[in-house]
Amino acid sequence: MEAAVVTDEAPVRRVRTRNSFLAYAIRRAWQSVVTVLIVITVVFLLMRLLPLEGYFGDDYDRLDQAQRDAILQSMGLLDPWYVQLANFYVGLFTGDLGLSIKYRPRIPVVEVVAPKVPISVYFGISAIFLSLSLGLTMGVFAAREKDRVVDKSVTGFIVFVNAVPAVVYLLFIQLYATQAFNLPILYNPRNPISWLLPAFSMSLSGMAGYAMWIRRFMVDELNRDYIKLARAKGLPNTQIMFQHVLRNAFVPMAQYLPTTLLFTIAGSLYIESLYSIPGMGGLLIDAISLQDNPLVQFLVLIYSSIGVFGLFAGDILMAAIDPRIKLVGKVGAR
Repeated sequence: MEAAVVTDEAPVRRVRTRNSFLAYAIRRAWQSVVTVLIVITVVFLLMRLLPLEGYFGDDYDRLDQAQRDAILQSMGLLDPWYVQLANFYVGLFTGDLGLSIKYRPRIPVVEVVAPKVPISVYFGISAIFLSLSLGLTMGVFAAREKDRVVDKSVTGFIVFVNAVPAVVYLLFIQLYATQAFNLPILYNPRNPISWLLPAFSMSLSGMAGYAMWIRRFMVDELNRDYIKLARAKGLPNTQIMFQHVLRNAFVPMAQYLPTTLLFTIAGSLYIESLYSIPGMGGLLIDAISLQDNPLVQFLVLIYSSIGVFGLFAGDILMAAIDPRIKLVGKVGAR
């Protein structure tokens, strides 16, 4: 009977683990949705604090007060803020995200953004691929060659990217790399060569982050007792580094993988404008300067959803690959 009881505990434990993971995933998904809604609400209210003169541009002085009020009323901007917010959420949940006010007047914002999404997605995926492949490679070699020339060079690169304002080195890359490598200075959809520098520029922040963290985690692993034991047994250094050190160091790195989306998003806002890329980053800047509220709100919805999803995916990935993480709160002692 005792053996039977012990045998039955394993399936029960697995069921509890699956249930705990599912409950954790649902709870984090709900928190992510709430976070996105809070971000959208804050942006919506901040946009309503901007001066109303911005909605008229150069026509403001040529219109009398009655004409201004009529235009604002047609935009729904004379309603109380809570009515505007309620109307916005009704439109959001019914699929009516509004019409562009200034950027492309009377055109649905979905139609304005749709052609720009593939361009931003292409550069975003390219930047993530570069940051992962190059960043992890640099971090591994820096840890393997600790305190040598390679390690000091990688460390210098990490310090430079994190210490120098991105605007400075991104502009430096555009001005001097184009001359040094004879590359186009602006984006040209018909010339794939012109896509290289923007994608590389977007990847720099994530590249430095991955290199820094994988180096740190691998150096920590190299000082553990099981590594000393493996070396005492005569295992080759390459086998120790890649089969043991890198594998264990990659576990805490998993939570940082999806957050690369955040760095890519932040970089695209400036880089797309810098290289005249017709993507969502430059569109958001133009929409804010024009006070095109529906367009700004839709773009913020997209960017905040991507960013929050990255954080959510990082938590879920970390919980899935590391069994030491507790998925439930404390319970009473048994």
